[in-house]
Amino acid sequence: MKNDDCQVGIILSRREALALFRAAGAAMVVVCIPRASSAQAQSRKRVRASTAIPACVVSPDQTEGPYFVDEKLNRSDIRSDPEDGSVKDGVPLQLTLRVSGINGTGCTPLANAIVDIWHCDAQGVYSDVTDRSFSTVGKKFLRGYQVTDANGTVQFTTIYPGWYQGRTVHMHFKVRMDATSGQSYEFTSQLYFDDSITDRVHAQAPYASKGQRTLKNAGDGIFRNGGEQLLLTLTVTSQGYKATFDIGLQTV
Repeated sequence: MKNDDCQVGIILSRREALALFRAAGAAMVVVCIPRASSAQAQSRKRVRASTAIPACVVSPDQTEGPYFVDEKLNRSDIRSDPEDGSVKDGVPLQLTLRVSGINGTGCTPLANAIVDIWHCDAQGVYSDVTDRSFSTVGKKFLRGYQVTDANGTVQFTTIYPGWYQGRTVHMHFKVRMDATSGQSYEFTSQLYFDDSITDRVHAQAPYASKGQRTLKNAGDGIFRNGGEQLLLTLTVTSQGYKATFDIGLQTV
């Protein structure tokens, strides 16, 4: 569900969104409400205080964008181009995604789901597409999918994304269930990064040669439509960064 018209009011936190979702039994993953009165705000606080929150979160869907290509590349390390063996340079990022289905009482790990991720390289270039400023048709770097295990988990090794004109730094993901799993389902969204960490990363090679980025999170219209719920919490590793993100989905 794309909800571009919902730009006023408040942005719900993950905890608020899930509390409202469970209380209302809603069939949506994005909740937009008008600015609350003080009485309504106090009511929500009481709901949050009295409700046991599952470990997973409700994740808003966001646009797929123009650069999704279904390469069917089943791999965990997406840094290389299988066509020529070259590896994209950049700060390493270990990403773990935990996918769950949400029901009225909690979360159930979603096993056997296909999870794709794709994003640009340090210079803001996507693989296997034609754009106004580049053509990478035939290249397949920084794309791939994994299938969730019994715990609903997939892991990817990639690099910290670069930037390009008109967007803040982001990464795309898509979750799919096919008919053989007993249900057909597709969910697409994006992940975002703390601006202060991005500034530090992009001051290093090979990112620095691109120049200073022109847009941060607050200026990105897509980020403003739920991006706060899609921010990665990064931990420093000996090589770069790692992050784990919980994706809570309403699949029925």
